Amino acid sequence: MAQNDLDRIDKQILAELQRNGRLSNQDLADKVALSPSPCLRRVRRLEDEGYIQRYVALVDPDKVGLKLLAYVTIRLNKIHRASHAPISDFAHDVQDWPEVVECYAMSGDMDYLLRVQVEDLTQFSRFAMDKLMQHPAVVDMRSSFTLQRIKETTELAV
Repeated sequence: MAQNDLDRIDKQILAELQRNGRLSNQDLADKVALSPSPCLRRVRRLEDEGYIQRYVALVDPDKVGLKLLAYVTIRLNKIHRASHAPISDFAHDVQDWPEVVECYAMSGDMDYLLRVQVEDLTQFSRFAMDKLMQHPAVVDMRSSFTLQRIKETTELAV
């Protein structure tokens, strides 16, 4: 199903579940003006077709002591002695670093953009010096630290 195959009710279901993934089927059905059975069928179809990837709880990083958010750009050496595939090596290795909560391959001057969530500057420094800068493929690293959250959402406009 392509995005333009979604009807108004499918889009409403996606919007409501993005706001609150814990809605009961009855509450969701009421919000989108359907009876419970067809609503549940639509939700299952949206799940089966991959529109809904998973349900999660969003944890407040400050409450769990992860108060420092950094964005880090990485430039890789395209060929290094240990491997002929530094990009795939880095992409594989970043999966094991819990400090990295998002990683994107990028166009432009830098190869990767990382979102790093840690306790404080000391923990970031250890991560940067002991993991990032020690990785054999990393040539350059630049970091920026957030000062204030202005907008943060997981909701997509459907």
